Amino acid sequence: MDHAFRAAAGRTPFSIGIEEELMIVDGTSFDLVNGVEALLGESPVGEVKAELMESVLEIATDPVANTAEAGEQLRTLRTLVAARAVDQGWSIGSAGTHPFALWEHQRIAKRDRYRDLVRELRFIARQELLFGLHVHVGLDDPDQAIHVADGMRVHLPILLALSANSPFWRGDRTGLMSTRTAIFRAFPRVGVPTAYGSWDRYDREVEFMMRSGVMSDPTYVWHDVRPHPKFGTVEIRVCDGQTRVEHTLALTALIQAMVHELAAHYDAGEQLSDYPWQILDENKYLAAIHGLHGELVDLPTSDRVSTRVLARRLLDRLRPHAEQLGSADALDGIGDLIERGTGGDRQILVHDTNHDLHEVTGEIVAKTLGRD
Repeated sequence: MDHAFRAAAGRTPFSIGIEEELMIVDGTSFDLVNGVEALLGESPVGEVKAELMESVLEIATDPVANTAEAGEQLRTLRTLVAARAVDQGWSIGSAGTHPFALWEHQRIAKRDRYRDLVRELRFIARQELLFGLHVHVGLDDPDQAIHVADGMRVHLPILLALSANSPFWRGDRTGLMSTRTAIFRAFPRVGVPTAYGSWDRYDREVEFMMRSGVMSDPTYVWHDVRPHPKFGTVEIRVCDGQTRVEHTLALTALIQAMVHELAAHYDAGEQLSDYPWQILDENKYLAAIHGLHGELVDLPTSDRVSTRVLARRLLDRLRPHAEQLGSADALDGIGDLIERGTGGDRQILVHDTNHDLHEVTGEIVAKTLGRD
């Protein structure tokens, strides 16, 4: 399989790229709007793209060196699509789910990829009214990329707990902090992946699946962390969409630091610890339910430990890596999530005041646009 895991002129080691899936909403009712085609067009930075449903818009930064540069692009992109939405009487919002929308009212985007996806997966694809945050980190060696992806699996529950931002679904408070995780679990080839161990094994298994007709290219593997051969990145896909841009950048800085630590681990010839897949998946399940309010299994000890304690421990350990990469300032947002709660916590707080999901959605829109 061709790949871009190689050093290239002008490429910054550990470059980052951010993709955010945004909701398109009516400016008054906050209902979702099937309007993506009206918001597409050229951008001074990054890209503005369609997604599976016409009520979903994706913005993506260019590859940049650190979160300061990524933040400039992300704010530019959010401002650009928000202005286009206002021209239509709409707005944009960012969270893991829309609090009260129904997937039955959403149209599939007019793209062959998405029509084929609905033909193959049917109801499973049609009900995927979800909004995620995807972070790419560039690497120059395919085996190093596999080592990093394998090692990232132990961090997925912490990243999910910190990013949990979807406590409502179809007008219901589900009891989960990340309902998006539970809904997306119905897709094939999702969740915590197996440990591949080497690029050769990953290459063989993906090529086998493509030859069998299960999928047409590697991007149909939707695992929470995956190598992206076309971009030469490791892509982390476990996070809910973030309402505040500061939280998007904080999670990106933490992810970039995780990748930097694991790459150094590979370069030093170290071996990854071998934990059962089942416990990795169980930790992710616990994070989806409780967010930062529960406990996770501390893998080296098998003890149950407060998720907040584990998150703080990880933040302290990774800060030197973020400092080397020029992204340490953004980590203040992780401290904010740990101390003050996630986007999902904020949604619940707003809801519990008046039990009004329109007010919750209005709050999401306001904070997405940076309004206090």
